[in-house]
Amino acid sequence: MHYERTHTRTLILTRGYCIALPLTTMWWFLSSLFNLALPPTTNLLGELLIITALFNWSTTTIFFTGFTMLLTATYTLYTFIMTQHGKLQTQNAIPPIYTREHLLMVLHLIPLLLLTLRPNMLF
Repeated sequence: MHYERTHTRTLILTRGYCIALPLTTMWWFLSSLFNLALPPTTNLLGELLIITALFNWSTTTIFFTGFTMLLTATYTLYTFIMTQHGKLQTQNAIPPIYTREHLLMVLHLIPLLLLTLRPNMLF
């Protein structure tokens, strides 16, 4: 969504979307929460299973796993803050968000919510 508006992947050039597109900020925030593996998301279950398997395999891997989890959470929050907060960098007018973009985010987040609420749907 951001690339289609700015035609760049540089995070510094995509600042200030919190003011310009508040609904886009909500979608970014929900996606970031799912990526952070907060309860009761499926990412939390996956990370817990990986951590227990690695800890049973070798106890020293718990430090590396904890470090990578911290690094992932830091990068996710950094990406959210860099793209949503700050002064709007573009000089051009930002077009409004389209229904297609909302539908795209809903179609990505609804399966995650369904798997979170009813995990037996997989089997």
